[in-house]
Amino acid sequence: MIYDSASAWRAAEHKQVLLYGMSGLGKTHVSNLLRDSGHWFHYSIDYRIGTRYMGELIADNAKAHAMQVPFLRDLLLSDSIYIGSNITFDNLAPVSAYLGKPGDPDKGGLPIAEYRRRQEQFRRAEIAALQDTGHFIERSHRLYGYPHFVCDTGGSICEWVDPDDPDDTLLTELSRHCLLVWIKGDAAHTEALIRRFDRAPKPMAYQPEFLDRVWNDYLAKEGCAPDKVDPDAFIRWAYSRALAHRQPRYEAMAKWGVTVTADEIAEVTDAARFVDLVAAAIDRA
Repeated sequence: MIYDSASAWRAAEHKQVLLYGMSGLGKTHVSNLLRDSGHWFHYSIDYRIGTRYMGELIADNAKAHAMQVPFLRDLLLSDSIYIGSNITFDNLAPVSAYLGKPGDPDKGGLPIAEYRRRQEQFRRAEIAALQDTGHFIERSHRLYGYPHFVCDTGGSICEWVDPDDPDDTLLTELSRHCLLVWIKGDAAHTEALIRRFDRAPKPMAYQPEFLDRVWNDYLAKEGCAPDKVDPDAFIRWAYSRALAHRQPRYEAMAKWGVTVTADEIAEVTDAARFVDLVAAAIDRA
Protein backbone atom coordinates (compact mmCIF):
# COMPACT_ATOMS: atom_id res chain seq x y z
CA MET A 1 0.00 0.00 0.00
CA ILE A 2 1.23 3.51 -0.75
CA TYR A 3 0.37 4.55 2.84
CA ASP A 4 1.89 2.10 5.32
CA SER A 5 0.18 3.54 8.39
CA ALA A 6 -2.74 5.70 9.42
CA SER A 7 -0.35 8.47 10.40
CA ALA A 8 1.32 8.35 6.98
CA TRP A 9 -2.10 8.62 5.35
CA ARG A 10 -3.12 11.58 7.50
CA ALA A 11 0.19 13.37 6.89
CA ALA A 12 0.27 12.72 3.14
CA GLU A 13 0.49 15.86 1.01
CA HIS A 14 -1.38 13.97 -1.72
CA LYS A 15 -4.11 11.54 -0.69
CA GLN A 16 -4.94 9.22 -3.59
CA VAL A 17 -7.62 6.55 -3.32
CA LEU A 18 -9.49 4.20 -5.61
CA LEU A 19 -12.97 3.10 -4.53
CA TYR A 20 -14.40 -0.21 -5.72
CA GLY A 21 -17.26 -2.53 -4.89
CA MET A 22 -20.79 -3.33 -6.00
CA SER A 23 -22.64 -0.53 -7.77
CA GLY A 24 -25.02 1.21 -5.43
CA LEU A 25 -22.98 1.09 -2.20
CA GLY A 26 -21.77 4.70 -2.20
CA LYS A 27 -18.69 5.04 -4.43
CA THR A 28 -20.04 7.94 -6.47
CA HIS A 29 -21.83 9.52 -3.49
CA VAL A 30 -18.57 9.74 -1.51
CA SER A 31 -16.63 10.84 -4.59
CA ASN A 32 -19.09 13.70 -5.06
CA LEU A 33 -18.69 14.70 -1.40
CA LEU A 34 -14.93 14.77 -1.78
CA ARG A 35 -15.09 16.74 -5.02
CA ASP A 36 -17.47 19.26 -3.46
CA SER A 37 -14.94 19.91 -0.68
CA GLY A 38 -12.82 21.70 -3.28
CA HIS A 39 -9.64 19.72 -2.60
CA TRP A 40 -10.28 16.41 -4.35
CA PHE A 41 -10.21 15.61 -8.06
CA HIS A 42 -12.97 13.14 -8.97
CA TYR A 43 -11.97 10.73 -11.73
CA SER A 44 -15.01 8.74 -12.86
CA ILE A 45 -14.11 5.57 -14.74
CA ASP A 46 -17.58 5.24 -16.25
CA TYR A 47 -17.51 8.86 -17.44
CA ARG A 48 -14.10 8.31 -19.02
CA ILE A 49 -15.40 5.18 -20.75
CA GLY A 50 -18.42 6.99 -22.14
CA THR A 51 -16.56 10.05 -23.37
CA ARG A 52 -13.06 8.96 -24.38
CA TYR A 53 -13.30 5.27 -25.23
CA MET A 54 -16.90 4.60 -26.26
CA GLY A 55 -18.20 8.04 -27.15
CA GLU A 56 -17.98 7.48 -30.90
CA LEU A 57 -19.55 4.01 -30.63
CA ILE A 58 -22.45 5.44 -28.61
CA ALA A 59 -23.03 8.33 -31.01
CA ASP A 60 -22.80 6.09 -34.09
CA ASN A 61 -25.35 3.71 -32.60
CA ALA A 62 -27.77 6.59 -32.05
CA LYS A 63 -27.16 7.80 -35.61
CA ALA A 64 -27.81 4.30 -36.99
CA HIS A 65 -31.22 4.31 -35.31
CA ALA A 66 -31.93 7.84 -36.57
CA MET A 67 -31.00 6.82 -40.12
CA GLN A 68 -33.94 4.41 -40.08
CA VAL A 69 -36.32 7.40 -39.84
CA PRO A 70 -36.54 9.12 -43.26
CA PHE A 71 -37.07 12.59 -41.77
CA LEU A 72 -34.00 12.31 -39.51
CA ARG A 73 -31.96 10.53 -42.21
CA ASP A 74 -32.31 13.48 -44.58
CA LEU A 75 -31.32 15.94 -41.87
CA LEU A 76 -28.27 13.86 -40.88
CA LEU A 77 -27.08 13.44 -44.46
CA SER A 78 -27.32 17.21 -45.03
CA ASP A 79 -25.49 17.95 -41.75
CA SER A 80 -28.58 19.81 -40.56
CA ILE A 81 -28.69 18.10 -37.17
CA TYR A 82 -26.11 16.77 -34.77
CA ILE A 83 -26.49 13.65 -32.64
CA GLY A 84 -24.32 13.09 -29.58
CA SER A 85 -24.59 11.71 -26.06
CA ASN A 86 -25.04 13.93 -23.03
CA ILE A 87 -23.03 11.93 -20.51
CA THR A 88 -22.43 13.38 -17.06
CA PHE A 89 -21.06 11.96 -13.81
CA ASP A 90 -24.65 11.47 -12.67
CA ASN A 91 -26.14 10.37 -16.00
CA LEU A 92 -24.36 7.44 -17.60
CA ALA A 93 -27.48 6.18 -19.39
CA PRO A 94 -25.88 6.47 -22.87
CA VAL A 95 -23.29 3.81 -21.91
CA SER A 96 -25.98 1.48 -20.55
CA ALA A 97 -28.18 2.03 -23.60
CA TYR A 98 -25.31 1.10 -25.89
CA LEU A 99 -24.44 -2.05 -23.95
CA GLY A 100 -28.05 -3.14 -24.24
CA LYS A 101 -29.58 -6.49 -23.28
CA PRO A 102 -29.57 -9.78 -25.20
CA GLY A 103 -32.73 -11.40 -26.47
CA ASP A 104 -35.89 -10.84 -28.46
CA PRO A 105 -35.45 -7.88 -30.87
CA ASP A 106 -39.18 -7.14 -30.64
CA LYS A 107 -38.61 -6.41 -26.94
CA GLY A 108 -35.50 -4.31 -27.53
CA GLY A 109 -33.03 -7.19 -27.27
CA LEU A 110 -29.76 -7.60 -29.14
CA PRO A 111 -28.57 -10.76 -30.91
CA ILE A 112 -26.23 -12.53 -28.53
CA ALA A 113 -23.28 -12.18 -30.93
CA GLU A 114 -23.75 -8.40 -31.06
CA TYR A 115 -24.21 -8.28 -27.29
CA ARG A 116 -20.92 -10.15 -26.81
CA ARG A 117 -19.20 -7.74 -29.23
CA ARG A 118 -20.36 -4.73 -27.21
CA GLN A 119 -19.34 -6.42 -23.96
CA GLU A 120 -15.83 -6.86 -25.36
CA GLN A 121 -15.73 -3.22 -26.41
CA PHE A 122 -16.67 -2.24 -22.87
CA ARG A 123 -14.06 -4.57 -21.34
CA ARG A 124 -11.30 -2.94 -23.39
CA ALA A 125 -12.64 0.53 -22.63
CA GLU A 126 -12.80 -0.04 -18.87
CA ILE A 127 -9.28 -1.44 -18.71
CA ALA A 128 -7.97 1.52 -20.73
CA ALA A 129 -9.82 4.00 -18.49
CA LEU A 130 -8.39 2.34 -15.37
CA GLN A 131 -4.90 2.46 -16.86
CA ASP A 132 -5.36 6.22 -17.33
CA THR A 133 -5.56 6.72 -13.55
CA GLY A 134 -1.89 7.66 -13.16
CA HIS A 135 -2.17 10.16 -16.01
CA PHE A 136 -5.17 11.83 -14.40
CA ILE A 137 -3.45 12.01 -11.02
CA GLU A 138 -0.55 13.87 -12.59
CA ARG A 139 -2.94 16.03 -14.60
CA SER A 140 -5.06 16.88 -11.56
CA HIS A 141 -1.97 18.13 -9.70
CA ARG A 142 -0.25 19.91 -12.58
CA LEU A 143 -3.19 21.43 -14.42
CA TYR A 144 -5.79 22.03 -11.73
CA GLY A 145 -3.77 22.15 -8.53
CA TYR A 146 -5.86 19.59 -6.65
CA PRO A 147 -3.88 18.06 -3.77
CA HIS A 148 -6.02 14.89 -3.48
CA PHE A 149 -7.52 12.39 -5.91
CA VAL A 150 -10.36 9.85 -5.86
CA CYS A 151 -10.88 7.25 -8.58
CA ASP A 152 -14.55 6.23 -8.74
CA THR A 153 -14.66 2.82 -10.44
CA GLY A 154 -17.48 0.75 -11.92
CA GLY A 155 -18.71 -2.45 -10.33
CA SER A 156 -17.09 -4.58 -13.02
CA ILE A 157 -13.44 -3.81 -12.16
CA CYS A 158 -13.17 -7.22 -10.48
CA GLU A 159 -14.00 -8.97 -13.77
CA TRP A 160 -10.77 -7.94 -15.50
CA VAL A 161 -8.15 -8.67 -12.84
CA ASP A 162 -6.60 -11.73 -11.20
CA PRO A 163 -6.24 -10.64 -7.56
CA ASP A 164 -4.42 -13.87 -6.65
CA ASP A 165 -1.62 -13.03 -9.08
CA PRO A 166 0.87 -10.78 -7.25
CA ASP A 167 2.03 -9.52 -10.65
CA ASP A 168 -1.42 -8.73 -12.04
CA THR A 169 -0.74 -5.89 -14.47
CA LEU A 170 -3.78 -3.76 -13.73
CA LEU A 171 -3.80 -4.12 -9.94
CA THR A 172 -0.06 -3.50 -9.78
CA GLU A 173 -0.47 -0.30 -11.79
CA LEU A 174 -3.44 0.95 -9.78
CA SER A 175 -1.91 0.18 -6.37
CA ARG A 176 1.26 2.02 -7.44
CA HIS A 177 -0.76 5.23 -7.60
CA CYS A 178 -3.68 4.78 -5.21
CA LEU A 179 -4.79 3.19 -1.99
CA LEU A 180 -7.41 0.64 -3.06
CA VAL A 181 -10.51 0.88 -0.85
CA TRP A 182 -13.16 -1.84 -1.02
CA ILE A 183 -16.66 -0.79 0.01
CA LYS A 184 -18.02 -4.06 1.37
CA GLY A 185 -21.74 -4.74 1.52
CA ASP A 186 -23.49 -7.37 3.61
CA ALA A 187 -26.38 -9.72 2.84
CA ALA A 188 -28.95 -7.00 3.55
CA HIS A 189 -27.27 -4.64 1.09
CA THR A 190 -27.21 -7.39 -1.53
CA GLU A 191 -30.94 -8.03 -1.11
CA ALA A 192 -31.65 -4.30 -1.36
CA LEU A 193 -29.60 -4.05 -4.56
CA ILE A 194 -31.44 -7.02 -6.06
CA ARG A 195 -34.83 -5.45 -5.23
CA ARG A 196 -33.75 -2.13 -6.73
CA PHE A 197 -32.44 -3.82 -9.85
CA ASP A 198 -35.65 -5.83 -10.21
CA ARG A 199 -37.64 -2.59 -10.29
CA ALA A 200 -35.43 -1.03 -12.98
CA PRO A 201 -33.08 -3.56 -14.63
CA LYS A 202 -30.02 -1.98 -16.24
CA PRO A 203 -27.34 -3.40 -18.55
CA MET A 204 -24.18 -4.74 -16.92
CA ALA A 205 -20.72 -5.81 -18.01
CA TYR A 206 -19.86 -9.47 -17.50
CA GLN A 207 -16.73 -11.56 -17.65
CA PRO A 208 -17.05 -13.49 -20.95
CA GLU A 209 -16.90 -16.93 -19.32
CA PHE A 210 -19.56 -15.94 -16.78
CA LEU A 211 -21.83 -14.54 -19.50
CA ASP A 212 -21.57 -17.72 -21.57
CA ARG A 213 -22.44 -19.83 -18.53
CA VAL A 214 -25.48 -17.85 -17.38
CA TRP A 215 -26.76 -17.39 -20.94
CA ASN A 216 -26.62 -21.12 -21.65
CA ASP A 217 -28.14 -21.92 -18.24
CA TYR A 218 -30.99 -19.51 -18.89
CA LEU A 219 -31.73 -20.95 -22.35
CA ALA A 220 -31.81 -24.45 -20.87
CA LYS A 221 -34.02 -23.37 -17.97
CA GLU A 222 -36.53 -21.54 -20.17
CA GLY A 223 -36.31 -23.91 -23.13
CA CYS A 224 -36.43 -21.04 -25.59
CA ALA A 225 -34.45 -19.88 -28.61
CA PRO A 226 -31.93 -17.04 -28.14
CA ASP A 227 -34.06 -14.62 -30.16
CA LYS A 228 -37.11 -15.32 -27.97
CA VAL A 229 -35.47 -14.48 -24.64
CA ASP A 230 -37.14 -11.64 -22.73
CA PRO A 231 -34.17 -9.23 -22.28
CA ASP A 232 -35.31 -7.83 -18.92
CA ALA A 233 -36.17 -11.28 -17.58
CA PHE A 234 -32.70 -12.54 -18.45
CA ILE A 235 -30.74 -9.71 -16.86
CA ARG A 236 -32.94 -9.85 -13.74
CA TRP A 237 -32.19 -13.58 -13.49
CA ALA A 238 -28.48 -13.01 -14.12
CA TYR A 239 -28.08 -10.11 -11.67
CA SER A 240 -28.08 -12.01 -8.36
CA ARG A 241 -25.76 -14.59 -9.93
CA ALA A 242 -23.45 -11.80 -11.03
CA LEU A 243 -23.31 -10.42 -7.48
CA ALA A 244 -22.49 -13.89 -6.11
CA HIS A 245 -19.83 -14.29 -8.82
CA ARG A 246 -18.23 -10.94 -7.96
CA GLN A 247 -18.20 -11.18 -4.17
CA PRO A 248 -15.23 -13.59 -3.85
CA ARG A 249 -13.36 -11.59 -6.47
CA TYR A 250 -13.80 -8.41 -4.41
CA GLU A 251 -12.75 -10.36 -1.32
CA ALA A 252 -9.55 -11.45 -3.05
CA MET A 253 -8.84 -7.89 -4.20
CA ALA A 254 -9.10 -6.67 -0.59
CA LYS A 255 -5.55 -7.79 0.19
CA TRP A 256 -4.31 -5.16 -2.27
CA GLY A 257 -5.64 -2.36 -0.03
CA VAL A 258 -8.11 -1.74 2.78
CA THR A 259 -11.77 -2.47 3.46
CA VAL A 260 -14.58 -0.27 4.72
CA THR A 261 -18.21 -1.27 5.07
CA ALA A 262 -21.14 0.22 3.20
CA ASP A 263 -22.63 1.24 6.56
CA GLU A 264 -19.45 3.14 7.43
CA ILE A 265 -19.50 4.86 4.05
CA ALA A 266 -23.13 5.85 4.58
CA GLU A 267 -22.04 7.81 7.67
CA VAL A 268 -19.45 9.88 5.75
CA THR A 269 -20.73 13.43 5.43
CA ASP A 270 -17.58 15.32 4.48
CA ALA A 271 -13.94 14.90 3.48
CA ALA A 272 -12.65 14.98 7.07
CA ARG A 273 -14.83 12.03 8.07
CA PHE A 274 -13.67 10.13 4.97
CA VAL A 275 -10.02 10.70 5.95
CA ASP A 276 -10.82 9.39 9.45
CA LEU A 277 -12.57 6.32 8.06
CA VAL A 278 -9.67 5.41 5.79
CA ALA A 279 -7.21 5.91 8.65
CA ALA A 280 -9.22 3.47 10.75
CA ALA A 281 -9.28 0.99 7.86
CA ILE A 282 -5.49 1.20 7.52
CA ASP A 283 -5.13 0.51 11.25
CA ARG A 284 -7.40 -2.54 10.89
CA ALA A 285 -5.37 -3.81 7.94
